[in-house]
Amino acid sequence: MTPAQRRRRWLPQSLQARLVAVFLALALSTTLLFVSATRELFSTGWRELARPLVADYLDRLAADLGSPPDVARASALVQRLPLSVRIDGPLVQWASQPQQDHHGPHDPQWRDALERRSADGHRIRFGLDWGGGGWQDRPRWFGWATLAALLALTAGAWAWVRHLLRPLADIQAGAQRYGRGDFSQPIAPGRPDELGALAAQVNAMATSLQHMLAGQRGLLLAISHELRSPLTRARLHAELLDEGEQRAALLRDLGQMRDLISDLLERERLAGGAAALQREAVDLNALVQALVDAQFAGRCITLDLAPGLPPLQADRARLQLLLRNLLDNALRHGAGTPVQLRTAAQDGGWRLTVRDHGPGVDAAALPRLGEPFYRPDAARSRAAGGVGLGLSLCLLVAQSHGGTLQWRNAAPGLELSLWLPPPGAAVA
Repeated sequence: MTPAQRRRRWLPQSLQARLVAVFLALALSTTLLFVSATRELFSTGWRELARPLVADYLDRLAADLGSPPDVARASALVQRLPLSVRIDGPLVQWASQPQQDHHGPHDPQWRDALERRSADGHRIRFGLDWGGGGWQDRPRWFGWATLAALLALTAGAWAWVRHLLRPLADIQAGAQRYGRGDFSQPIAPGRPDELGALAAQVNAMATSLQHMLAGQRGLLLAISHELRSPLTRARLHAELLDEGEQRAALLRDLGQMRDLISDLLERERLAGGAAALQREAVDLNALVQALVDAQFAGRCITLDLAPGLPPLQADRARLQLLLRNLLDNALRHGAGTPVQLRTAAQDGGWRLTVRDHGPGVDAAALPRLGEPFYRPDAARSRAAGGVGLGLSLCLLVAQSHGGTLQWRNAAPGLELSLWLPPPGAAVA
């Protein structure tokens, strides 16, 4: 792991967390800079201005106490001023606060500044009286109050950043909907700021894409409909030709063109999702058996149908299209090996699996199998038949029913698995 990757690992990934961290870092840096500058200012002021004045004042107080120091005057002094006095010497031993430690500050300069000696050898130490007015307790509660204020400031900053970036969640959800092809719900208009302008631009881009896709679909449908008539006439003329290789090749090519047009039209109908379906009660096992008997009789297909499957609500014609495409694909690319078809109940719904025992598909090509007109060169070629829309149509049929269609290399062969949800399940 590189140093840059380690730094990214420890840094917060959320933009909100990063903004709050920057806010706190700025606040702490400002506070430290202010405190440092203030301490330096007061330190300079003490050395240059206040210290000489305090020293002169203490000299006067020590002189006023006399030599030897007068305890009565010292007592009157501490009564009048917030000071503490301690006298140590050969004749007088007295302290205004004997119950408290009076060692004085640890700084030698402070001790020298607050101590005086009388002419007869008495040492007089002055100090501030912290006993009155709650001065000893104030630093403790002041620290807790500062911490509480900092935590409240952090919570307020986090709430403000969340409110400020709330439109990003709406923009993200809208972009995901547009990526799925769902243009029914635009992004809600936000505040009149940069994020609001971004949401409006994304909505405008989605509208342009929707119009472009609608135009492409309309053009494709129009071309497909227009091609049907000349294609039908060409097929009729081809039927009138004499039997032979050229006639068979021409009819085969015309049949592929007819299948391509039919698949394109069906794909555009299924693009509407569940609205394009005509649902009815369908017995899946009976549908499979009838399709195999009618269109794949005598082919190498092994059926394993789970008994007792309840009917499902589905579009019978679209399910037949899906099954026919799956079986045709498995037989075409199964290298002459038997094809297995299984049905089962799973997760309250229905599972249908079709597997061949052919060469399978390259692992790099698996994610693209559902794309229109995509055919891996190794397993699917124009010579093998098909136009590359069969699996794409199967995927649309499964999605319009609210189900899923998945595929994997079964080693050997390719396995395709259809799952349909139970009645009442939400349809994507």
